[in-house]
Amino acid sequence: MENSTSSDPTAIARLGAIAEAALQASTGGAIGTDPDLAPFAAALRYPLAAGGKRLRPVLLLATVEGLGGDVQAALPSACALELIHTFSLVHDDLPALDDDSLRRGLPTTHIEFGEDVAILVGDGLFALAFRLIAEANETPAEVRLAVLAELARATDGMVRGQYLDLRPVANPDEAWLRKMCGLKTGCLIEAGVTMGLALAAADTQTTESYTAFAAELGVGFQIVDDVLDATSTTDTLGKTAGADVANERSTFVTVLGLDEAQAAVERSWQKTERLLAALPGNPAALAAIAKRIYHRDR
Repeated sequence: MENSTSSDPTAIARLGAIAEAALQASTGGAIGTDPDLAPFAAALRYPLAAGGKRLRPVLLLATVEGLGGDVQAALPSACALELIHTFSLVHDDLPALDDDSLRRGLPTTHIEFGEDVAILVGDGLFALAFRLIAEANETPAEVRLAVLAELARATDGMVRGQYLDLRPVANPDEAWLRKMCGLKTGCLIEAGVTMGLALAAADTQTTESYTAFAAELGVGFQIVDDVLDATSTTDTLGKTAGADVANERSTFVTVLGLDEAQAAVERSWQKTERLLAALPGNPAALAAIAKRIYHRDR
């Protein structure tokens, strides 16, 4: 297929709206209406209703659409990926991990509902994610299995990256930072693309080129996040600015310094542009998403 490397900025809002509507529709019934569980249902909905970039499901839908796949059939997988991401945020904010009180401009789940309920919310979102894909009967079983495998691999990688973030090596360098960020943040971003590849039945060459792009995009996202944590404000970010320093985390800024971290953003963006140019299909939506990631203020 011919490659179209032009950017389509309208695709982000369009696919985001599709993902948001599907997320609300799919989780509404699955969360349930048992009156005894109504307070827990409210807690499950709380971190989802806070909004967010919906970056990961949009990446998935953009990949499927760019390769000529069925966007509607991909919606359960897109929603599942956002549920896993949200579960990771709920647990990441807990006192035992980042101990954060603000997420997406609102009190974090454990502040609003208690630490015990927040743990259960994360567990519930995790389980619901895999259920959405397993019950998507309009998608062939072998495709669902492939998508589930990608989501499980990404979730496992994210957890391993969280461990490295909590227990860094004695003297981290840029190579170690890229490894940690590629797991902690990159795996779920990469899954937005690799799950889309599975749904679109992409061939080996296409899979390899898209996966390389997604891997760099995931690391680049975290480098930008590290810079923003050091340079932006809490009001702009919607979460606590300066948390990395307060929590003594190893980031591109705390390890390399702000100037070198900003240079690393530029290097990653240039590499991502080169990888985008080599993608088959129509990656215009992916190009717009990548540009947004590298040139955002929150």
